[in-house]
Amino acid sequence: MDDHGLEEFRRRWQEELAQAQALRKRRKPRRPEQASGISGIEEDRKNEMDDVPFFDIQLPYELAINIFQYLDRKDLGRCAQVSKTWKVIAEDEVLWYRLCHQEGHLPESSISDYSGWKLIFQECRAREHMLRTNWKNRRGAVSELEHIPDAVLCDVHSHDGVVIAGYTSGDVRVWDTRTWDYVAPFLESEFEEDEPGMQPYVSFVRINSSLAVAAYEDGFLHIWDLRTGKCPVHRFEHDARIQALALGREGAIVATASAFDVVMLSPNEEGYWQIAAEFEVQKLVDYLEIVPDTGRYPVAVATAGDLVYLLKAEDSARTLHYVYGQPVTCLDVSANHVAFGVKSLGWVYEGNKILVYSLEAERCLSKLGNALGDFTCVNLRDSPPNLMVSGNMDRRVRIHDLRTDKIALSISAHQLGVSAIQMDDWKIVSGGEEGLVSVWDYRMNQKLWEVHSRHPVRHISFNSHSLITANVPYERVVRNSDLDNFTTHRRHRGLIHAYEFAVDQLSFQSPLPICRSSCDTTAGSNYDLALDFPHDSI
Repeated sequence: MDDHGLEEFRRRWQEELAQAQALRKRRKPRRPEQASGISGIEEDRKNEMDDVPFFDIQLPYELAINIFQYLDRKDLGRCAQVSKTWKVIAEDEVLWYRLCHQEGHLPESSISDYSGWKLIFQECRAREHMLRTNWKNRRGAVSELEHIPDAVLCDVHSHDGVVIAGYTSGDVRVWDTRTWDYVAPFLESEFEEDEPGMQPYVSFVRINSSLAVAAYEDGFLHIWDLRTGKCPVHRFEHDARIQALALGREGAIVATASAFDVVMLSPNEEGYWQIAAEFEVQKLVDYLEIVPDTGRYPVAVATAGDLVYLLKAEDSARTLHYVYGQPVTCLDVSANHVAFGVKSLGWVYEGNKILVYSLEAERCLSKLGNALGDFTCVNLRDSPPNLMVSGNMDRRVRIHDLRTDKIALSISAHQLGVSAIQMDDWKIVSGGEEGLVSVWDYRMNQKLWEVHSRHPVRHISFNSHSLITANVPYERVVRNSDLDNFTTHRRHRGLIHAYEFAVDQLSFQSPLPICRSSCDTTAGSNYDLALDFPHDSI
């Protein structure tokens, strides 16, 4: 652009600004009490500063805000040092409210809920740094959830700090580790009480924000609504043992697999539970997962031997993947993809792999890994974008890059096979068959800490401030000689631990009530023996 064109551009720009200022002066000023979400002081400040000096031109305040909204927190801090006017713009409530939402702080709040969003952003950043430091140094409160004396742990599941456990006695218990004064209740069943102690084992348990589900060895399925009470709202019966159970993370969708049938259950508009879909498969189902965020019609993915089925409520069962003699060893789903491990057998050995399929296109997108051992667990749903973590029988934890179909990191994590795995944007928590729970900072390729228990780790779930782990025994039978020996019985029954990292080191003296001892204990050196040896409440 030559000098004449530049001068013409500046002249038109100045004319447009003058017209905008004239229109703004004709409007009536808004009263402070009519402004929504902005204090009167901020409104007066903006009225006094109609134009903002922006290099060699004057910009309206609203246009300057629109430009500054593309800056991050560091750039806003630099701009605040330019001049007093730029400092007012860089500390505007709208900008810091937007930054809070972009980094995931207070996502459910609106701009009018708080004042001083810059200070709130700084406090959220400080709390995030404190949580990360506590995670790395294993600083916080740890609790062992209270057990049932005469029963062995069968299955554990959790959702957002709420834990459900099933036992060989047929009992189902629920803990809410988010509240410090909560007592774990028993969820009531509808079995006959004429023969106490003869209830069937609990095979599977699942829980989400509103529902709890338990499957029993005799083919019965109980569904509880956590908002209404301890009594089941629905009871469903299969003719054979339930081999797999799935519950949607949100909503009321339950899927079960028994013999060669897969059934989806959901409530109708009146709240009565009914069969939403029923499918027939060729082999016994090994793994079953419900696809999240599918809208009106539920969608599930089931594996049966070397077959992978895509189950849509409005359609029949469709084969998503099939290679003869290559059974599926693990499964996980997200809103758009499904990942499963495949064991390679036959004359031509290609190594065990993880296949990633697109649920919309129903085709294979990636073939990941080339391991000698079987892939025992994979976590796609909770992993960061374009990443996936898996565990293998060769004792290694692998991070897969879905963009390049390569292994980004491989860690020798356990003495035996990996049985549970989860990752976020900086750490990995893995559990092994030997009972070891390990926490890794995978950016530094460094182990932070580990905890060992007797039984294999079957469940791991964590968020920014808490961690739930469960060690479930192989054997589900309590030896008669162990019933009178509490210490021996405790080693064989299984363990559930809840870690809370949002507290300081002194909280070790105040364990959660779910671990509270019925006897008075003396704490010394920030260590409470009740955490390791809780008394039975008899």
